[in-house]
Amino acid sequence: MPELPEVETIKNTLKRFVINKTIEKVSVYWPNIIKLPDDIEQFKFLLQKQMINDVHRKGKFLLFELDDYILVSHLRMEGKYHVFQKTEPIKKHTHVVFSFTNGQELRYNDVRKFGTMHLIPKGQEFKRKPLNQLGPDPFDEQFTFAYFYEKLQKTSRFIKAALLDQTIVAGLGNIYVDETLFKARVHPMKRAHQLTADEIKRIQQAAIAVLKEAIKLGGTTVRSYVNSQGDMGMFQQRLFVYGKEGQACHTCGTEIEKMKVAGRGTHICPICQKQD
Repeated sequence: MPELPEVETIKNTLKRFVINKTIEKVSVYWPNIIKLPDDIEQFKFLLQKQMINDVHRKGKFLLFELDDYILVSHLRMEGKYHVFQKTEPIKKHTHVVFSFTNGQELRYNDVRKFGTMHLIPKGQEFKRKPLNQLGPDPFDEQFTFAYFYEKLQKTSRFIKAALLDQTIVAGLGNIYVDETLFKARVHPMKRAHQLTADEIKRIQQAAIAVLKEAIKLGGTTVRSYVNSQGDMGMFQQRLFVYGKEGQACHTCGTEIEKMKVAGRGTHICPICQKQD
């Protein structure tokens, strides 16, 4: 699943292709992707003649800023956006097509069909689902130490589970939680409310540092989210623990282990991240 750095990379790439493009019509081939409005014909009608003025990101969500609406898109497991000329054949698993007046199309492709789209009147996007349920982005001013400390003190869940909770902090997923906890030298099965202030501060700083580096390198899983962009995220070359089970820790040489925490595959160094 694309996490914050991948969605940020997708956002930055899309901005080069879709800003100032006007939607002529919309075709929906898999209606279940459209969550709001309930009426697919209304969804298509409301988008006609709307210009894409900007593309933003909140957590793992893409926000297409239109004249009168915000289109909130979640890619889930396999969602991808590509820009094509209208004359190019539509590929298998293409479920939503935004046709522009300039002869190009923005096409949403999703093998698993798990992605979602919500069309919300501008100004209401953070008052309604799904964005109103999100915690602050790690780069938001609201993601202060005081906020983070208070949230973690209120839950007895494993810190891994707490970091995956999008209502606490938005954008972190399995890859970057594992990398964050390794960098912070915290075991993923430590109870959140039992963490010291120093440990929480290390986690906060590590999360921001890991995400910034991943964004700089284009993420870990991005390959071709926009047509003609053959770029691949390079952060996988900087991973310390995720997917490294059986390999030597870069810091101490101990073999990286894999376990299940909060139902998710979790990678740790048993020496660098000792469990008290």
